[in-house]
Amino acid sequence: MKPPRIAFLPIARTTFDIELAKQVTNIAWSHLSQLPINLDGTIDLITDLESVQIFAQSISDSPPDLLLIFQATFADSSMVMNLVEKVNAPILLWAIPEDHTGGRLRLNSLCGINLAGHALTRAGINYEYIFAPPDDPAVLNKVSTLAKAGFVKNYLRQASLGRVGENPDGFETCLLDTERIREIFGLKVEQFDLKGDLFPLAREIESDRIDRIRLNLNQKVTGLDDLDPTPTRGTLSVYAALQQLSQQRKIGGFAVRCWPEFFTEMGCAACGAMSMLSDEMIPCSCEADVNGTITQMILQSISGEAAFGTDMVSIDDERDALVIWHCGLAPLSMADPEDQKGVTIHSNRKLPLLFEFTLKPGPVTIARLSEASGEYQLIIGHGEIIRGPKSFSGTSGLLKFNRPAREILDVILREGLEHHISITYGEHTSVLMALAELLKIPVLRI
Repeated sequence: MKPPRIAFLPIARTTFDIELAKQVTNIAWSHLSQLPINLDGTIDLITDLESVQIFAQSISDSPPDLLLIFQATFADSSMVMNLVEKVNAPILLWAIPEDHTGGRLRLNSLCGINLAGHALTRAGINYEYIFAPPDDPAVLNKVSTLAKAGFVKNYLRQASLGRVGENPDGFETCLLDTERIREIFGLKVEQFDLKGDLFPLAREIESDRIDRIRLNLNQKVTGLDDLDPTPTRGTLSVYAALQQLSQQRKIGGFAVRCWPEFFTEMGCAACGAMSMLSDEMIPCSCEADVNGTITQMILQSISGEAAFGTDMVSIDDERDALVIWHCGLAPLSMADPEDQKGVTIHSNRKLPLLFEFTLKPGPVTIARLSEASGEYQLIIGHGEIIRGPKSFSGTSGLLKFNRPAREILDVILREGLEHHISITYGEHTSVLMALAELLKIPVLRI
């Protein structure tokens, strides 16, 4: 994943202390340069509307992930409003405190963002603000969080998702509202048919390509040679077909109807194919769960690592942890290094190819784009995968929260949340909260 891009614009009025304004601007720019971001914009003070308009024109065709307006001195709201009318990006206003000397108010920066914030609010435009010195360490954390949230918003706005087949009957958790998704995220959902699009493409995959995929996979897992080769090659051909669709149609993730047609028509399981794609940052959800795949796209674009959509199937009371599981869908990169990365057959349909391992221990962020209330909300949580005995065949893990597992389960069931949740490794809840604010989606913490 490429780093977020920030456009930095220092504004000032020449009747204030311009030399001091230049000093604090230079310090702020140098401070921001420590972040793993693309720092764009200018270090030169902007003091008139014409210069603002030139700057806006230079970035309007490729809006940044965050527009950081640095209030080097007081200025009225006209420069800010001219800028945001032309540049569609999340806005951060930064004002600088100054010493209480009993003498001249040299910058009056805070009053400047006060005017700008009022004008933005009247115009119905969201913004965040900072009131801190130009080298305050806390600034880096906030800027990084907001830039990542803006990056995800931009990414979704330009992304496409492939829905392959329909959700199974009785799986209202996987229903689709294409227009609402487009309205909120800008994301395009492209529909594919199992029998008309995917299966014919999979059957046309060249044998030598499947051989290469199998050879590469055999170096990562144990037991591949023990599986029935025909259905195993079927799963690998599906992987190659979805990979080809992703490349040709610029699809960023898939929501796949994984049963019963894969077993009855293709004679293989979809799980292994979707696991391998998720490891390549093309996240996949089973049961045509579009909202689940969107959640995984969000999580991986924040963490830079694979995301996994999973069921909650039990509670390990001894360890006070939720048991999360799926047939064999988790990305191989999530396997516990102390566990064997194996392959298996579907527990009910008795066909390959699925993976079998326990999840590696470590902190994880939990999320779900939910429509349980009838409107979108973002479910956000933080926990830890802990080691323990394998709960079930397939891919599973023990998810421990900082409060009792039964309390978490009670929230999930009383709120009527979807049966799929998604995880990625690391603590990313602050970015998810910032993203929800940008998208104007309510949040439910678990």
